[in-house]
Amino acid sequence: MEAKKLFIRIISIGAAIIIISGGYIINKAFTGNTKFEVEEVYVYVPTDSKYEDIKKILAPYIENQSKIDWVASKRDYNSNVKAGKFLLKKGMSSFSIVRALRLNIPVKLAFNNQEKVQDLFVRIASQIEPDTTKLNEIFTNDTFLKENGLNKDNIMSFFIPNSYEFYWNTSPEELSEKLTKEYKRFWNDGRLAKAKALNLSPAQVYTLASIVHKETAKADERPKVAGVYLNRLNKNMPLQADPTVIFALKQKSNDWNLVVKRVMHNDLIVNSPYNTYKNEGLPPGPIFMPDVSAIDAVLNPEKHNYLYFCASVERFGYHEFATDFSAHLKVAAKYAEWVKKQNYKR
Repeated sequence: MEAKKLFIRIISIGAAIIIISGGYIINKAFTGNTKFEVEEVYVYVPTDSKYEDIKKILAPYIENQSKIDWVASKRDYNSNVKAGKFLLKKGMSSFSIVRALRLNIPVKLAFNNQEKVQDLFVRIASQIEPDTTKLNEIFTNDTFLKENGLNKDNIMSFFIPNSYEFYWNTSPEELSEKLTKEYKRFWNDGRLAKAKALNLSPAQVYTLASIVHKETAKADERPKVAGVYLNRLNKNMPLQADPTVIFALKQKSNDWNLVVKRVMHNDLIVNSPYNTYKNEGLPPGPIFMPDVSAIDAVLNPEKHNYLYFCASVERFGYHEFATDFSAHLKVAAKYAEWVKKQNYKR
């Protein structure tokens, strides 16, 4: 009988210990430990971070750091910190938080509509870990440029506007490697053959596309505009593209916020290799990051004999095209009269 009582007592004590320890574990690991009110937040852990860095990163979002420390030690996280972008949800337990800090979430890296390559680097750096200095080093060094047949004037043509998936903590080298693959995938045999038929390199196609894009926002009109410029190139005529003059004015003044709604006669004499009124052929590089539709418009131009075009005052956003200069002057005069009524000073 005494032995039975002792056995029951031992069992009871053991059960109590299990219950107490279980409650301790539940409290430490499986109760809510967040203090933000929104449904979810993202935290970013830089490369080479230590556990002490993690504690500072998590501080604004968690209630009890000691609970995180306890779980991290049990799950060997504090000596195996992961870099990247991580999702925390409202009400998460310490166990779930530590587990979430091992699930690196990809980011959608997107870029388009950049005017110069330094703007592009700023845009990219705002979405992933490498900063503009590192991006500049990896994409503008002589080796990279030579391997891709580019130079510092036309480096923008390497970047095909799109949305790409990367981890936030991707290295500059990994970024370069993947974008190089995307560049070669874009310039497939079909596009390369079309560029060769036009006697243009991919970089030159991109440069002309940047002008076409700036000339018209109407994607369905871009093949016709591209046809005009290709006709001019084939006849050794200057492109006389107003967007290149605007780019030259911005570059010369170093005022990239300069708004030019109307190119004046005096603007046409600006001394710049980008001024296609003074210089024949294409400018040294793109004046903008064109849409893919503009690139393909150059590769698939409309076949016609037009050499001139001017903004239409009857179909706003579109242009009127002409094969000879006298006809063009009539359209240009109509447009000039409309502009005068708008009272544009610049």
